[in-house]
Amino acid sequence: MTEADTNIPVAVGTPSASGTDAPALVTPPGAAPPGAGNGTGGGDGPGDDGQGSGSEPTSRRDRSAKRGTKRAVMEWAVLIVVAIVIAIVIKTFLFQAFYIPSASMEPTLMIGDRVLVNKLSYDLHDIHRGDIVVFAAGPNPEWHRAGIDDLVKRVVALPGETVSECGNQQICIDGKLLDEKYLPKSVEPASPWPSTLPSITAADGKSVLVCDKSSAEGTCKVPPGKVFVMGDNRGNSQDARANGPVKESSIVGRVFVRIWPPNRLGFL
Repeated sequence: MTEADTNIPVAVGTPSASGTDAPALVTPPGAAPPGAGNGTGGGDGPGDDGQGSGSEPTSRRDRSAKRGTKRAVMEWAVLIVVAIVIAIVIKTFLFQAFYIPSASMEPTLMIGDRVLVNKLSYDLHDIHRGDIVVFAAGPNPEWHRAGIDDLVKRVVALPGETVSECGNQQICIDGKLLDEKYLPKSVEPASPWPSTLPSITAADGKSVLVCDKSSAEGTCKVPPGKVFVMGDNRGNSQDARANGPVKESSIVGRVFVRIWPPNRLGFL
């Protein structure tokens, strides 16, 4: 038998039921068992050598994992964008946080306090006397040189009202004593009171009329569209006494809650 014939099954006789020899297949030594060939037999289908059906589910799992990762990244990106948009809308139209840098509103607001301002308040109702407001500093170069673009003060007099000092360093509105319960008893509400009103002395030394021209000496009749504001720390506040009434249009909003520090958290 030649080398090429070594893998050819050999028929040998075995006794049959009839007594005759029935042929049987015998695999020569060293030959591969049936179905264990190199891809030509019945058992050489995909998966027997780890390269077939086992790789297809793995590939699907990999693709599914990649799709899941991309989906998660897209969802997070959308959430971040939505959060940024909401924050911008809230800050622009609803609420804004401010830091208190000076002592002009002590003891109501202390240096380092943080407050929230409601920007919608005066779209819904008029300004009220006693409101604490944040307003743009305006064209005062001294404020801007100090890095101050917004100020916080309390509204004392409204448009058309006349504010004055009426003895014992008290504030009067249209000749009636103003009860300022938010001030400590030790504070003199009108101290100091400028005798130059209805005018102020500008930075260049010139006298500038800031109140209504009908105002009597030492008083200020608040012009239309403006309010007279003062700090609660009357002896240490640059306010309408020195700079005149502020425009209602310059008011950012109403301070309604203190959010920092935690031990002073509360509505105002």
